[in-house]
Amino acid sequence: MSSEEGNIGTEQQSIPKVGLPKASVRALIDNSPIASVISNPRLPDNPIVSSNKAFSDLTGYHPDFIIGRNCRFLAGTATEPWLTEEIRRGVRERKPVLVEILNYKKDGTPFQNAVLVAPLFDDGGELEFFLGSQVEIDSDGPSLAKARRMRATEIVKDLSKRQREVLRYIAKGLLNKQIAHELDLSERTIKMHRAILMKRLDAPSAADMVRLAVEAGM
Repeated sequence: MSSEEGNIGTEQQSIPKVGLPKASVRALIDNSPIASVISNPRLPDNPIVSSNKAFSDLTGYHPDFIIGRNCRFLAGTATEPWLTEEIRRGVRERKPVLVEILNYKKDGTPFQNAVLVAPLFDDGGELEFFLGSQVEIDSDGPSLAKARRMRATEIVKDLSKRQREVLRYIAKGLLNKQIAHELDLSERTIKMHRAILMKRLDAPSAADMVRLAVEAGM
């Protein structure tokens, strides 16, 4: 039985134009090699409003099926309910959360999924979207979360204090203007730090940078 057939709550809804992300938000995941989606918590059931090719490659689902559904369509009969609740808690509290959970591909194949969910705020500080990213891990190998956290921590510790501060706020979903206000710096300076961070972290997209920061415990 495929996850599409066996899951509960996979109803797809039509996304109004006002609920779709701007090009700048879609760009957060477009260039990422990591399977990623953007969801809109302002719409009923927090549906996915944008997904990248890597997400379709990982799960087997076409964007036409993905858009308009809550990401729980990846859940199945053996998906751990306490980990699902951990993700929901992060969404409720508007905080980044990273869990390893059993999910299912379109053909019914189960896979261990390191799932990140992180909030994205607008210029006014209001919750606008959630970033979700997924990494398939070897269920027979060591915990990916541990391995990736160790690697991320090693990378982050070599950053300057200011760069770590900027990265911490990026992981919280703040925009350049908001980070500039928090650190009492110019927006131009924050943009410079962001560009340097993407290069030093070898992060092809903002989504990858957010994931690395969360994996490092920021």
